[in-house]
Amino acid sequence: MELQKRLDQNLPERKGHKRKLEEEFEEEREISVPTGDAKQAILTEVSDQVEILNSTFSWKEADRAAAKRATHVLAELAKNEEVVNVIVEGGAVPALVKHLQAPPTIEGDRSLKPFEHEVEKGSAFALGLLAVKPEHQQLIVDIGALSHLVELLKRHKDGSSRAVNSVIRRAADAITNLAHENSFIKTRVRMEGGIPPLVELLEFTDTKVQRAAAGALRTLAFKNDENKNQIVECNALPTLILMLRSEDAAIHYEAVGVIGNLVHSSPNIKREVLLAGALQPVIGLLSSCCSESQREAALLLGQFAATDSDCKIHIVQRGAVRPLIEMLQSPDVQLREMSAFALGRLAQETHNQAGIAHNGGLMPLLKLLDSKNGSLQHNAAFALYGLADNEDNVSDFIRVGGVQKLQDGEFIVQATKDCVAKTLKRLEEKIHGRVLNHLLHLMRVAEKAVQRRVSLALAHLCSPDDQRTIFIDNNGLELLLGLLGSSSLKQQLDGAVALYKLANKATTLSSVDAAPPSPTPQVYLGEQYVNNPTLSDVTFLVEGRRRFHAHRICLLASSDAFRAMFDGGYREKDAKDIEIPNIRWEVFELMMRFVYTGSVDVSLDIAQDLLRAADQYLLEGLKRLCEYTIAQDISLENVSSMYELSEAFNAISLRHTCILFILEQFEKLSVMPGHSLLIQRILPEIRNYFAKALTKVNLQSSRL
Repeated sequence: MELQKRLDQNLPERKGHKRKLEEEFEEEREISVPTGDAKQAILTEVSDQVEILNSTFSWKEADRAAAKRATHVLAELAKNEEVVNVIVEGGAVPALVKHLQAPPTIEGDRSLKPFEHEVEKGSAFALGLLAVKPEHQQLIVDIGALSHLVELLKRHKDGSSRAVNSVIRRAADAITNLAHENSFIKTRVRMEGGIPPLVELLEFTDTKVQRAAAGALRTLAFKNDENKNQIVECNALPTLILMLRSEDAAIHYEAVGVIGNLVHSSPNIKREVLLAGALQPVIGLLSSCCSESQREAALLLGQFAATDSDCKIHIVQRGAVRPLIEMLQSPDVQLREMSAFALGRLAQETHNQAGIAHNGGLMPLLKLLDSKNGSLQHNAAFALYGLADNEDNVSDFIRVGGVQKLQDGEFIVQATKDCVAKTLKRLEEKIHGRVLNHLLHLMRVAEKAVQRRVSLALAHLCSPDDQRTIFIDNNGLELLLGLLGSSSLKQQLDGAVALYKLANKATTLSSVDAAPPSPTPQVYLGEQYVNNPTLSDVTFLVEGRRRFHAHRICLLASSDAFRAMFDGGYREKDAKDIEIPNIRWEVFELMMRFVYTGSVDVSLDIAQDLLRAADQYLLEGLKRLCEYTIAQDISLENVSSMYELSEAFNAISLRHTCILFILEQFEKLSVMPGHSLLIQRILPEIRNYFAKALTKVNLQSSRL
């Protein structure tokens, strides 16, 4: 649930829709950023047009023609955003707002009205362009533009001429730009009565007007609950759902945008939208020719699937999965992001999880983990987290290399890293019973690449209780060793990491520890008898002349080497003085101290010589102490010589520590000279090491 909440917090926001207002006029003049004389020239032109507008507010044909030209000039200037400030500075806003309404009519005058609707259209268009800059939105509203724009929306009652259609469309577009990301103005539009006529216009015969009305409603609904409620209360949903089915991409794009903003963070409206029949047409938009409509539809389906389990199932049953999976492979990054988002929501239901994987969703989602887009990567990871919850998907997850993909991925945000870790944990919890049996079957009969992926995954995920079954009885160890001996450095590294993980899971495969208690009872005379002539019955001559007093009873109990020396047929059996030709005094004294006390502090500078002596006299406990000390000094530079040392003196614990070190530091060692030869040399010992250790672990587990 924590991951679900986190995803909800990161839900992609629908932006308020700002329309581009540059379709109507054929001539366009490109104006660069005004400075100096250029700015003054524009100011002069703006002043001229403002003066015309202020002096032509009548139905005289000449006035109407002049006013139309003036609005046209100002709109052309306003197409360059860099000029907008100059236009506002020149006083254009009040003049344009004034011409949003028709001039007063003399009572009883029934003559033709020249350029009817044309001047208002031009004014609305120019004001919409000026409203592109947020700092001018409030000024335009404060001067009274909204009430006039709302009245223009109602001119559809005057007929359906081209002029009427155009003025309505420009009014709707102006409202869109004025309300863009401005919560105060969104509310003002509602208070001025703008929502009911916009909803009515959704059924207008002219498709451009429909689009403009939907675009305005889309903006007004964004993050404004009161506006959302009024749009629904005005019965917009049936018409919007009909628009979803339109073959005109521009129409269904606007409709799905409105519905998306209505549904966002509004569970009650979401229920109403579903009851009104939106689900199937939204699913249909996943196959739209318009990628923006596809994206909006995928996002909307993800919102539909957020909490209602039945809805998750219905979305899949009605055919959403295949187009969503196809969208995962789109070149459009936003399309991939939204489809992964929707699939992640759908994958929170058990049967959907199996269906998404069965329909080919697994590989595209895994590929998206390579994305450099943090949101896309996270959506894919969350969807995979859902798929991993179903036992039927685990084998496929592992078979295609999903575990390695999760382990090797470079994830951008912490939430994604957490999600991936939980996905691996989910997979680990399912490696038993029929899932494990299927994986073992794949290890026996699948192609080599799949066998290797399975063995790698199981090394990381299996229970210690199953290690012998997997890696000894079913050849998993040989598959990992084969990777270690591969010519591919990546495969070698994967094999080494897996073997090291396997070693850590087996509790007996720890690094060299202090010497364990001797398996047989042993007599220790104590510290006071070390090199003490009291009751001494044998003397060792060290370095030719230095005498070390000892006691046969202590030596006989310490090792087979001393027992053979004193009980066998050697000349030392009855000798009082025994020469020690190859051991330094400091080394021999420490060895004897161990024999007498059972413990000794072994420093690194003497550990190798003491190991040699301990091996010569078969003092296994002392050997282990020496190996432990030497093991603390293993490094990238000396591990090869340390391994040779372990071989020379049969230092098994040290050898095992070298193996673990090589596996752990494999990547760093791989760039050092002689690395390949070292690996080939130690492979047989690695095999023996794991074969014995895994068998031993399994036996211990069975006893428990």
